[in-house]
Amino acid sequence: MIVWVIGLSGSGKTTLSEKIVKDLRARERKVVLLDGDEVRDLFGNDLGYDMDSRRLNAQRICDLSYFFESQEIDVVCAILSIFPESRKWCREHLNNYYEVFIDTPLENLIKRDSKGIYERYKLGTIDNVAGLDLKFIKPESPDLLIENTGTLDNLLKYSTQISNYICEQ
Repeated sequence: MIVWVIGLSGSGKTTLSEKIVKDLRARERKVVLLDGDEVRDLFGNDLGYDMDSRRLNAQRICDLSYFFESQEIDVVCAILSIFPESRKWCREHLNNYYEVFIDTPLENLIKRDSKGIYERYKLGTIDNVAGLDLKFIKPESPDLLIENTGTLDNLLKYSTQISNYICEQ
């Protein structure tokens, strides 16, 4: 099973994904977490943040997901997933693909800004920020839509729902 957790920076995708993985491991499921930033690290940080580099990183995550699925290992991906064609590829090539979109208002993301991305963009020290100068196309029909405007506890409650779904497949 591949769970594709999508959202802009600060939406809570890594936090939720880590909780899902913890819950699945408690149920003795073989599972791996693929976080977009960690995949970059895995390949030696050889990519920038321009569109071509982002596209290559997205393809790496798709390919890794396919590989792990073929080994009967569940995968939870915490990624921006700014390319609709990547999501389409997953639906067409992965046997069990479950898309979760964490929709968080931009003003909330700017307030959270745990990585300082939005502040650095505002200061002009970085560009290519999804949701600001890079277009982010929201998924048209995710399997699960989470409107993250509440507390962290409210977000993490979805972990049980998602974990149960995975275990039922």
